[in-house]
Amino acid sequence: MKVGIMGGTFDPLHIGHMMAAEAARYTYGLDEVWFMPSHIPPHKHEAGVSGADRLAMVLETLRAHDSFRTLDWEITRGGVSYTIDTVRELKEKYPLFDFYFIIGADMVQNLPEWHGIEELVQSLTFIGVGRPGTPLDLEALPGFIAEKVLLADMPLVDISSTMLKERIAEGKSIRYMVPDAVFDYVQRSGLYGI
Repeated sequence: MKVGIMGGTFDPLHIGHMMAAEAARYTYGLDEVWFMPSHIPPHKHEAGVSGADRLAMVLETLRAHDSFRTLDWEITRGGVSYTIDTVRELKEKYPLFDFYFIIGADMVQNLPEWHGIEELVQSLTFIGVGRPGTPLDLEALPGFIAEKVLLADMPLVDISSTMLKERIAEGKSIRYMVPDAVFDYVQRSGLYGI
């Protein structure tokens, strides 16, 4: 089984996340993509809304997609979410699966700084997905990392969770920038000051 892991804060989950997951799934013939909301990612501040709300948004969105699943491991575990800890658990629980970690171009360039990167590249393959204004330059990476990074092509959509939260703070709509289930959940729950 070939499984893509889509990690992130998903604060909130938006169409760019969904497009990246689908681009990776389609391009590399992944059987499933598992979305894994992080509790506290090591490279960001604490999320704007609770882990329970972020997990609920992902769960509600993915309910309608046959190939997408949700893993709550990092939210349940708490603390800082290091990818290496989660990958160790995945390999222990699913030793026969081939795992692919899906990341944006901005994160590809930061891979040398990831905690446990040497072990990570032994355990899985990364799939880098392009983002507006961020070139994917594999030659800039150390060879042992570059050889474990595949590239997926997708239409470039300049949407980020930060931008969405800024739009909400300015009283602007985020409809159609997030899946309908996320939009409905944000409205219903009064998240992000709505």
